[in-house]
Amino acid sequence: MPAERTTLDATRDPDVTGLVERFRGRQATLGIIGLGYVGLPLALTAVRAGFRVLGFDIDAATVARLNRGESTIRHIPAETVAAAVAAQALAASADFHRLDEPDALLICVPTPLTKHREPDLSYVVQTARAIAARLRQGQLVVLESTSYPGTTTEVLKPILESAGLQSGRDFFLAFSPEREDPGNPDFATAAIPKVVGGDGTAARALTEALYGALVVATVPVSSPAAAEAVKLTENIFRAVNIALVNELKVVYAAMGIDIWEVIEAAKTKPFGFMPFYPGPGLGGHCIPVDPFYLTWKAREYDITTRFIELAGQVNAHMPYYVVERLAEAVDRSGRPLTGARILVLGVAYKKNVDDLRESPALKLIELIESRGAEVAYHDPHIPQLPRTRKHGELAGLRSIALTPGAVSAHDAVLIATDHDGVDYHLVADHARLVIDTRNVFAKAGIVNDRVVKV
Repeated sequence: MPAERTTLDATRDPDVTGLVERFRGRQATLGIIGLGYVGLPLALTAVRAGFRVLGFDIDAATVARLNRGESTIRHIPAETVAAAVAAQALAASADFHRLDEPDALLICVPTPLTKHREPDLSYVVQTARAIAARLRQGQLVVLESTSYPGTTTEVLKPILESAGLQSGRDFFLAFSPEREDPGNPDFATAAIPKVVGGDGTAARALTEALYGALVVATVPVSSPAAAEAVKLTENIFRAVNIALVNELKVVYAAMGIDIWEVIEAAKTKPFGFMPFYPGPGLGGHCIPVDPFYLTWKAREYDITTRFIELAGQVNAHMPYYVVERLAEAVDRSGRPLTGARILVLGVAYKKNVDDLRESPALKLIELIESRGAEVAYHDPHIPQLPRTRKHGELAGLRSIALTPGAVSAHDAVLIATDHDGVDYHLVADHARLVIDTRNVFAKAGIVNDRVVKV
């Protein structure tokens, strides 16, 4: 086996140097595998930077829509996609035989959990096998999908090398975690620094050159495992602190103290405090999932991650807490939850997006229906619930129009997601009872004695 190249050797290698210059000069073709909430923004960022992008996705409908210049994600304007396609800078394909065409392959596929909260790397493995079948010398392969430390070298690398090529000699392998925040107008992909960890110095040099041409800055670390750990640390930090304020919400509510008032006052301290906010549960593709990748991997080292697991338990319990408070409030209004009509406002996992992944609203609907109530929902961004891994029984449920008659026809309105495009004054004027899990009414300056903060 050849000896590991030094940094000097790697940067002097003609093949590596040539590819570095192609990245810096925007002369390379990038292949992005997975054109969802991570892959599509990354593809458009690369187009804006001057690259040609060939995107891959297993969903033929997504591929067809993108090639027609349509956006498949609400917060990405169709005009942006159409311009990239019209300029022949972006093309989508479901033909994975074309994986040998790009100079770099960036993997942006899902890494969910199983029902037992264990890593499901099936999408990464399937992608790796597809790449291995077409992998050619000189290509850079970068995993962006979040996973436990060791995934890049322990799972991805052996599959890629099974075709006979060797990482660091024939092709180059790295991990650079995605840092997307869908719908955040202040931090688009290009404005967020990218952490990069290469399997060897040549891979790191190539990955730095590639992302250096795409984003505001790169942050090199010593290995793919270190880069994988960075991503987990970022999201575990958020999950633990959200669990803390969720627990404080329960405690302070019992004491008659408004957690939102407490946080607003606490955040005036100019040091030593960072505000996090409670809610009806955790949602999204990262925070509810990523911590459990580390807890699973830690068991390999006979370590129990008690702090992380406790945070997960607190956050997972929040939908149950909300439904109990809903039942109590409906009961005080003169009827039991059984047989009541409940309108859920917002089903996306966060405001102003059409992303349902791990949304606590779906668990809320399930729990409310299990108590014998009738549930409808309104969400301006999600007209119909698709089939999901955990809540397939809700598939097909449609958003109802938010009218005075629709609001008044329900026994209670439960605000699960605080979309900006909802007329909360209409809700205040016509709702019999409002359960506000997002402090919407207080932030809007609406005073109403029928609102219950939960």
